[in-house]
Amino acid sequence: MKFLVDANLGRKFTELMKHAGYDAVFAKDLMPLSRDDEILAKAESEERIIITNDKDFGELVFRSRRTAIGVILIRTSATDSKKRFDLVNDMLSKAEGKFIVVKEGQVRVRRL
Repeated sequence: MKFLVDANLGRKFTELMKHAGYDAVFAKDLMPLSRDDEILAKAESEERIIITNDKDFGELVFRSRRTAIGVILIRTSATDSKKRFDLVNDMLSKAEGKFIVVKEGQVRVRRL
């Protein structure tokens, strides 16, 4: 399973994923200054699941009916990369074909 980490989560988050053995790339390294729709297209072309804290991906996937391999949306007040990684770690293997919203103490899963 491959992941594309949105710029809003940072390079540190991406490094934590790599250290845990995941194939993760940082969006800013691939496509600096890209729009969300371009990031979504890149993730789809490389069969990567997007990890983000940007609600706009929900708009793109559900309202604009754009396709996605999977999306994990982190909605937490925590800004620490390690805390964010710990929140989503259990969901990473289950994210393909799903839009997952992760909050402290709550996970919502919707099939794409």
